[in-house]
Amino acid sequence: MKNLLLVFLGGGVGSVLRYVIGKFLNSHESGIPYGTFAANILGSFLIGIILGLAAKNDTLNSNQTLFLATGFCGGFTTFSTFAYENHILLKSGDFTSFAIYTIASFILGFLAVFFGMYVVKFV
Repeated sequence: MKNLLLVFLGGGVGSVLRYVIGKFLNSHESGIPYGTFAANILGSFLIGIILGLAAKNDTLNSNQTLFLATGFCGGFTTFSTFAYENHILLKSGDFTSFAIYTIASFILGFLAVFFGMYVVKFV
């Protein structure tokens, strides 16, 4: 039950923060979802740091890792919104933004995780 509560609380905090970032950064004029992009890349970087710390000499305990990685990062990042926003870009015929958003999200997301884990080596 404690594990469910940790994930629930972390996910709630992450989701609210993603919502706030989306409100400030998503562009209604261009339709480009900068907020979701920023949250997904930042969340990828954070999960790299969190899991890197968890693996490094047990810096984080299992409760902290569950709260931060599964809960917070799980709520903060979002594949469903990413997929929906890509659907909207395709439906509107904005193939260039679709391609840039999709490719940049995957490449930068992976690089952010790897970079987060790399940074932990020097902490």
